[in-house]
Amino acid sequence: MRIGRPRTLLSLTLMGLGLVTLPLLYAVANAVFELDDLMNESLEVAQASAVTAREGQRIETALENMLRHAQQHFAPERDPARLELYRLESQRLAESLTALASEPHLPSLDPDFERVRTLLGAVEAELLDPTSSEAVVLSSLSAMAAEARNLARDMRDQFNARRVGLEVDTIGAQRALAWQAATLIPASLILALVLFLLVGRPIRQIDRAIHELGEGDFTRPIAVTGPGDIETLGKQLEWLRLKLAESGEEKNKFLRHMSHELKTPLANIREGTDLLLDGSVGELGKQQHEVASILQENGIKLQRLIENLLTFSAWQSRTASLDVTRFELKPLIFATLSQHRLAVARHEIRLELEIAPISVNADEGKLRLVLENLVSNAIRFTPHEGTIAIRAGMERGELVIEVADSGPGVAEDDRDRLFEAFYQGLQPQGGGAVNGTGIGLSVVSECVQAHGGSIELKTAGESDFCGAHFIVRLPLRRANDRPYLAVANG
Repeated sequence: MRIGRPRTLLSLTLMGLGLVTLPLLYAVANAVFELDDLMNESLEVAQASAVTAREGQRIETALENMLRHAQQHFAPERDPARLELYRLESQRLAESLTALASEPHLPSLDPDFERVRTLLGAVEAELLDPTSSEAVVLSSLSAMAAEARNLARDMRDQFNARRVGLEVDTIGAQRALAWQAATLIPASLILALVLFLLVGRPIRQIDRAIHELGEGDFTRPIAVTGPGDIETLGKQLEWLRLKLAESGEEKNKFLRHMSHELKTPLANIREGTDLLLDGSVGELGKQQHEVASILQENGIKLQRLIENLLTFSAWQSRTASLDVTRFELKPLIFATLSQHRLAVARHEIRLELEIAPISVNADEGKLRLVLENLVSNAIRFTPHEGTIAIRAGMERGELVIEVADSGPGVAEDDRDRLFEAFYQGLQPQGGGAVNGTGIGLSVVSECVQAHGGSIELKTAGESDFCGAHFIVRLPLRRANDRPYLAVANG
């Protein structure tokens, strides 16, 4: 008959606990019973030894008194009073022999007891016989006394042998218990380890599945093996994964469609704004030029938001790829700053630029998006007449780009979630929500990681600036040794 596996985690746990505890309970019960038997036998032997010692002393005393009374009975003539005293001592001797014969541990001495009783009766008969001489009576009495003393000695020897046997049995029991412990404890530990693996494996599978769902990774199917209720939970998590993946795909599809739908009218708006500012349709007045500049600036912001949404959607759907080309880094940075010249001029922001002449092998569009988002964030939080610093150079075989500002900085509670998609923290001193979609820095992180690089936010104590200080590091080579970055010659 095949024994089915436990259907629930509780039944598996109870079965494992039973397998672990039953051998130990057996060992404990066995030890208790064996020790109890040894203790009871030791008490019985000790009590019997005490009785033997006490009755042996009484026998010795009775024999001495009987010998003295018998001698006094014959000198100078037979004395009936001394004979009565002899009978009393003989009766005590008989009682002691009866007490010793009743001990259950001395069945082999029954013939000896019977022989001493026979001699005791023969001596008394000789004392009562008027024809018996003193020499005959005393000789018989001495022979009986010798038999009684030999009997007492044999009893002591047997009890001593029994005590030695108990000591040997105790040592044997201790060894047996030690062997049981040496066998059962490792076996119980092995069973406990097996139980841990049987219970821990599905728990780890569930933990990993929940962690992946929480991280937004819906690519790996969820399969949980174990008791029936745990497998049912795994199937529910797999159903949830499929629903979340479907929901995420629908969201990304919506973002892609809406972004593409917005790009065409936005391109027309930007083209018309550029024509107005260039004077292609006539000279503009001061106020008209200011309105057109506002339209141009917000068109650039809207374009960046759309590009962020498209890039974010591509990373989420795993369809994004790198289009690596070779280009100069400095013109890319200046082109990015030129798109924000109106906001920089309006807030009278001072720019500190330290950009080395570097040629880069990378995805120019992705790197431009990184710079646009970092510069846009710096402008948004830099106060009037504040400072923004942009530095770019090589450091230990890596391209390092730094963007820092003199704004309020990033709140300590927001640092760990700063690069999460759609997370909008609070300004450390503003108290209100940060304007924006909350995916700008997420897109920056995705683009940087796609190049095998990293981005970090320096703390206030590590930076020369009081505001946010971002550092982007891009390696000179990827893991497959394909060159991404190179320093320009000259």
